[in-house]
Amino acid sequence: MEKAFVYGMSVEGNNFTDRIKEAKRIKLDFESGINVILISPRRMGKTSLVKKVMSEMDVPQVKTVYMDIYDCRSEYDFYNRFASAILKSTGNRAEQILENIKRFLVRLSPKFSFSPEPNSEFSLSLGITPKDYTPEEILNLPELIAREKGFRIVVCIDEFQQVGEFPGSIEVQKRMRGVWQHQQNVSYCLFGSKKHLMMNIFQSKRMPFYMFGEMIYLDCIPTEYWVPFICSRFEKYGKRISDIYASRICECVGNYSSYVQQLAWNVMAETDTEVTEETFHRGVDALLEQCNSLFVQQTESLTTYQLNFIRLLCSGIHNGFSSKKVDDIYPIGTKSNVERIKKALFEKEIITQTKEGVFLADHVFEVWFKRELM
Repeated sequence: MEKAFVYGMSVEGNNFTDRIKEAKRIKLDFESGINVILISPRRMGKTSLVKKVMSEMDVPQVKTVYMDIYDCRSEYDFYNRFASAILKSTGNRAEQILENIKRFLVRLSPKFSFSPEPNSEFSLSLGITPKDYTPEEILNLPELIAREKGFRIVVCIDEFQQVGEFPGSIEVQKRMRGVWQHQQNVSYCLFGSKKHLMMNIFQSKRMPFYMFGEMIYLDCIPTEYWVPFICSRFEKYGKRISDIYASRICECVGNYSSYVQQLAWNVMAETDTEVTEETFHRGVDALLEQCNSLFVQQTESLTTYQLNFIRLLCSGIHNGFSSKKVDDIYPIGTKSNVERIKKALFEKEIITQTKEGVFLADHVFEVWFKRELM
């Protein structure tokens, strides 16, 4: 049975809404061999968007590869994940993959694991070590395959900020950039869930991946697109929600895609026939309860000054933090201390900086904080 609303995982099919402009642009980049760097805060639907574009690619000579490197902790963790994803996405069956390994990675003895379930995907273990292949040889694998097979490849790497955490990260990035920038038949779509780390990798002039591809920033989906989507999903499941309550769902969570779907589902679960003020608030309560342990974890190690800084943001103060008037409301210390507070909270991705000032990065966290810690 199709889910009414989907959150906590990538969204596809009828559960995906809008992103028409972004999807069109990324699809054109994929077809044209342009590298794409996708940056946004968490819960904006980056993975869902990339997978949607991949599913809609209708150019036979372009193959797409998706890989998630969230649990990769070292350079060769990455190379094993990278090579395995390339081989599995460019081969139709195990026999063909084995043939490609014999052709392109002849020094390996791969291991295949098959599930007893019919039509289920198999796993591939390569066990690549520095004794087997150099980084450059593995990084050039998709180019070799694409050139020989006569097609182009788009490699989509999720949670790419993990590369910045590898031992010797700068040298690893230099090796990647050094190989990838010369490939003629392969392009890359790099994206991740930690915005400040991604921006450091791709926007700093001192970093190897500076100016590597087209930068695409995802903003929130406007309420005008969410409202008909939410109303139609309620209607499909025999319930009704007014445009006003659908708009309030968006407003409550700052239009963050994952939260919109999560709150909409909670409100639907609390509703028998039609959304009321009571069922709306019960849905919000359920959302805050679901997020409570995460938010407690985020705040339990914060200093009193850091908590006070968050209280200032919740009170509507977003700049001018060094004034005596502000310090009288919630003490946060000297000007230099304010900068240390901002740096620490920014690195924890609790706050974000815009041209209007400093804001909390997570709207649901703000709702929770006002209720629990103000």
